[in-house]
Amino acid sequence: SRRPTRARILLMARAVEDYIQAAGHDLISKIHRKARRLYGKHNVHINSTFIGGGVAELLNTMIPLLNDAGVDTGWRTIHATPDFYEITKKMHNGMQGDEVELTDEEKELYLTVSSDFSIYSHLDHDFVFIHDPQPLPLVRYNRKQQPWIWRCHIDIQQPNPTVWDFLKDYLLRYDMVIFSSEKYRKPDLPVEQRVIHPAVDPLSHKNCPLTESEIAHHLHEAGVPTDRPFITQVSRMDSWKDPLGVLDVYRQVRAKTDCRLVFCYNLASDDPEGVRIYDRVHKQAREEFPEDDVLFVVGNNALFVNALQRAAAVIVQKSKREGFCLTVTEGLWKGTPVVATTAGGIPDQITDGENGYLVDPDDIDGCADRIVELLTNESLAGTIGSAARESVRRNFLTTRLIADYMDLMYELSG
Repeated sequence: SRRPTRARILLMARAVEDYIQAAGHDLISKIHRKARRLYGKHNVHINSTFIGGGVAELLNTMIPLLNDAGVDTGWRTIHATPDFYEITKKMHNGMQGDEVELTDEEKELYLTVSSDFSIYSHLDHDFVFIHDPQPLPLVRYNRKQQPWIWRCHIDIQQPNPTVWDFLKDYLLRYDMVIFSSEKYRKPDLPVEQRVIHPAVDPLSHKNCPLTESEIAHHLHEAGVPTDRPFITQVSRMDSWKDPLGVLDVYRQVRAKTDCRLVFCYNLASDDPEGVRIYDRVHKQAREEFPEDDVLFVVGNNALFVNALQRAAAVIVQKSKREGFCLTVTEGLWKGTPVVATTAGGIPDQITDGENGYLVDPDDIDGCADRIVELLTNESLAGTIGSAARESVRRNFLTTRLIADYMDLMYELSG
């Protein structure tokens, strides 16, 4: 198959004005006015990985645009061993409610990474943004002379008390904590708390417009046939995303209407559980369904993920816990009907029955029924999809996100 002849050149370092069509002139003008208040200020973001997962995608979008607007912004990732990421994955699971125990040796290794990183990472910026638990203790090992902000992207409604109490000791040094949903505010944390919803980049490879020929090309290259409608879940292979539950849902859907299921997954460097979860899900799918019914495709190619989300009849997100879930936002932006759970920040994006459907995380029957309804009612699917795209345009584009960060930095600088 030959590639489409239409040229596609999307630069990572885009200009803020490139977003006028998506966001409107007023917001773009406001961004430049907000940036004037921050001239000469320098902020830095620190997380655990440059690729894989929603945090890296957010930073890949935000940082070039902040710099283009005149707000000097840097990005660093911590340096660590696979043992460290095993510990922080365990910690991540504990923050989302798992019963885990951190040994003294694990705590020591976790803290050592931040201690070592502080030696060769001089943070003389005006603002320091720390993302998620992996680099959280850095504040203890640096000479704090500016506002530090911890940005939590995970669902911490019911954290494991042992893990939460351990991390909370380090949070006390922070000037502010940012969550993705009002649900995550912690009354027992005596630090100022804010809510800033994440957002998607409408011009990125994953979200930009695609022609029908481009969609067909990317699906063909990945081996995804289009002879039948398909449903897809795009996510890490993570137990919190409940891929085994997706198989349970598909079993019921497949009994009522002809379709296939496409698992689109990636394996991030800071998530050592991914391969183990994949092996378990793949084994069950192969034991129960014909190979042509359940497909597994790697989502490392953003244009392919874009094409898959646009071509899907329904996007499903059967998460048990979810910080916000940008894959839901991406699906809504494509105008594809989304059936998702009420986990975490997902209900902040979907109004049930208006721009998508919400089901309880344990409701296999309800999830399957909603998917079948959309697969068999083209008019309903179109109405839901149109409302979905408009809801993202109004609330969840990256231009709104960088404006929120500018407001926060200006407030903290005063």
